[in-house]
Amino acid sequence: MLFLGQTQAVKKLKADIRIAMSGTPVENRLIEYWSIFDFVNSGYLGSINNFKQYFALPIEQDRNKERLEKFKKITSPFVLRRLKIDKSIIQDLPDKIETDDYCNLTKEQSGLYQNVLNETLKQIETTEGIERKGMIFKLMTSLKQICNHPSQFLKKKDANPVLSGKAEMLFTLLEDIYENDEKVIIFTQYKEMGDLLVEMIKEQFKTDPLFLHGGTLRKKRDEMVDAFQNEKYIKTMLLSLKAGGTGLNLTAATNVIHFDLWWNPAVETQATDRAYRIGQSKNVMVHRFITQGTFEEKINTMIKNKKELASLTVSTGEQWIGNFSNEELKQIFKLD
Repeated sequence: MLFLGQTQAVKKLKADIRIAMSGTPVENRLIEYWSIFDFVNSGYLGSINNFKQYFALPIEQDRNKERLEKFKKITSPFVLRRLKIDKSIIQDLPDKIETDDYCNLTKEQSGLYQNVLNETLKQIETTEGIERKGMIFKLMTSLKQICNHPSQFLKKKDANPVLSGKAEMLFTLLEDIYENDEKVIIFTQYKEMGDLLVEMIKEQFKTDPLFLHGGTLRKKRDEMVDAFQNEKYIKTMLLSLKAGGTGLNLTAATNVIHFDLWWNPAVETQATDRAYRIGQSKNVMVHRFITQGTFEEKINTMIKNKKELASLTVSTGEQWIGNFSNEELKQIFKLD
């Protein structure tokens, strides 16, 4: 969505015909769709407040399928959407094969997960409103970090792969990738986890992976991309999701690994599309890492069961889980 100043400036433009182009019409909120329509066909979706009450809130919070279908019906005549999976549009793009890869928590992860869960749920039960939602978001972040590696949550520099089920699964996958002389890009939301992965990969495979994150300068970023694309000996590039999610061409990679999930299909797809884009000549394998029996598995299942909503990507998992009752929270976060 455009910033307020940009939006106001754009809407002052005088033209007989207006066209809006967007890589991702809706990333986090349905209101972003309203903003685009208000530019190209002002008034068509009503006022912003009416749109929120009639479409945005029922669809995002209540998962109202009837309102969603109505929203699709009135907007689809004005939207031309190109999907990479449509072979009639892009015939020479190879296949994208996506898999959910499941691993178990280690003993250390399980104990830490349960302790943090028990303590935080007690606090959540005594709070309400915005404070409660903030605590739920904090819990999700803490548990997500524990599922990655205990050292990430504990702020330690102990990059021991045997402490993390995901790290051990990653090493098994990397062995196959390197053996096949292929390249891989690995996404994580967290710079801290990226730093741990760099150390672990260095130690295990005696190779220096590249790591592009929010603090990487533009010149260094360009050098990294050029090296990854053209230097045969460079097999691995780690990227923090927000820094590497858009604007990069990494078609030298035929493997994409999402070490932790964002739970927003648009963001994940944009990240994957660093490798799966025009210019890619080989099939791309996409691996989504999920810890079995944890809230990661449950949220992933919930989003997949809401495919009609996921196709619009109207909200992230973090946003709508904030509205769950205490009992619902216990069910989704409990360790099975």
